[in-house]
Amino acid sequence: MEGKIIGPGPYRATKLWNETIRLFRGGMPSRRHWLHFRSYDNSFTGSEAIDWLHELLRRNHNFGPEVTRHQTLQLLRKFLKNHVIEDVKGRFGKEDFEDNGHLYRFPPESPLKPLPQRPREMSSVALPRLPQWDDYEEVSAQGTVPLRPLVLNSETWNKRHSIAIGEVHECKLIRRKEITAKHLDQVWRAMTLAELQRVLGLQSLDGVLDSKDINPKHIIHNVYCVNKQGIVVLKNKADDLPHWVLSAMKCLANWPNGCDGRQPMYPGFERDVFRTVAEHFQRLKEPLLTFQLYEVFVNILGLLQKQQVAAEALQVCCVLLPPANRRKLQLLLRLMSRVCHNPTLPPLNDAIATRTLMAQTFSRCILSSADEVDLDELLATKLVTYMMDHQEVALQVPAGLQKSVEEHISQLRRVQIKYAGADTDTSVMSPREPPTFCRQISREEFEEQRVLASRSAMVELLEGIVQDGNMSTKDKRKKMKQFQRSYPEIYARRFPTAESEAAVLPEKSARLKPQLMLRTLKKPFQPFQRSWSFRA
Repeated sequence: MEGKIIGPGPYRATKLWNETIRLFRGGMPSRRHWLHFRSYDNSFTGSEAIDWLHELLRRNHNFGPEVTRHQTLQLLRKFLKNHVIEDVKGRFGKEDFEDNGHLYRFPPESPLKPLPQRPREMSSVALPRLPQWDDYEEVSAQGTVPLRPLVLNSETWNKRHSIAIGEVHECKLIRRKEITAKHLDQVWRAMTLAELQRVLGLQSLDGVLDSKDINPKHIIHNVYCVNKQGIVVLKNKADDLPHWVLSAMKCLANWPNGCDGRQPMYPGFERDVFRTVAEHFQRLKEPLLTFQLYEVFVNILGLLQKQQVAAEALQVCCVLLPPANRRKLQLLLRLMSRVCHNPTLPPLNDAIATRTLMAQTFSRCILSSADEVDLDELLATKLVTYMMDHQEVALQVPAGLQKSVEEHISQLRRVQIKYAGADTDTSVMSPREPPTFCRQISREEFEEQRVLASRSAMVELLEGIVQDGNMSTKDKRKKMKQFQRSYPEIYARRFPTAESEAAVLPEKSARLKPQLMLRTLKKPFQPFQRSWSFRA
């Protein structure tokens, strides 16, 4: 009985708990056992339960072969405490499940965890509103912006062929309100949650994550406040790991070259250093991935078969962590990875392999549930093993998310001029009008549409010149000649003959020239004659 795969979705941890109980009750073999000269029907021993359930979990795709026998024992202890099973005398809760021949049985009904029921109006949690460019303010620019008439040449028409000749329509300067820190927080929160919902493939984050638990300042700090290695840099050093813990982690990560020469070196020294690091992390009050994000990371476990998708989901989820937790997680996973791949480091345990030891020791320090009725030990081991093997990719800053947010913020800060009556004027658009989307076309279609659109615009422009009754005949003739030189084909289609052109432009009236005074020219030329002299 391998069971069904529980994919990403609301309350996945609860569904896994109930599915495991269903498989355990439906498949665990039971028979008659004798104890103290008394027979008990439909019972099983503790060792039989561990053997059967361990094999079931290892074959189940929701858990995998990494499940250990000790983890199976811990799960059966939870089953006994929550009355999923009981001993043959009907005791449960305070009793401790042991790996021996003690007899147990199923009660008439094993309690399942109920899925939380929410009011219908609260069944779908919408993502926070993303600030849009249309949240603008109008900047007064003396009402209208008058411009001089455009010079009608080919260069101007190529650039502004869609604007009518003459005065440009009145326009207004539109500018988004000043981007404040609150606006930045809203953008980061909304776009991060939208990206997380997209990567997980969910219609809603209801039952997976409460957006109120997300601090956008943590996201911004985790994205930008990092060193060259990508490790988060904390502003408050008091939130960092103690110096002695960092020294111990450095010693193990760089063994045998990471230890200070002043430290004693004796057989088993590396085990004491490892025990020091493990005890510090095991004393943490909350796991590094926090209780609030537990359900999100459990959903990522359903994506581990798609490594690329799982890595993207981990990148987005890990930027939601408090900066101190993210830094500790980065340092711890790097230590675990280096210890597992260091052949010069002596074995840290005689009975357990180093890789398995790392996962078992730190799994509950990284991921655990605040609810005791959960499979957190099994789920944590699987997730921590994956993160340990892919820590360089899983803990990177999501580049796609960062680029999208920066482009959106840049768009919000842009200033735009909108013309009255233009299609881009959002003030005249209906708020219920559905958005339109672009369709990708081929290069041939683009060239064809470009030529047709330009030609139709030029035809409208020429017709506007012809039908303009306020334009003088001289100006109209001049602009039509300029149009003919720039677009002879379009002009020839509109005016194929001289008669069609003459019908639009009135003929020039004959200019009357003044008559010459020819009477004076008819007289013969008379030489200059002196009539009197100025001499005395």
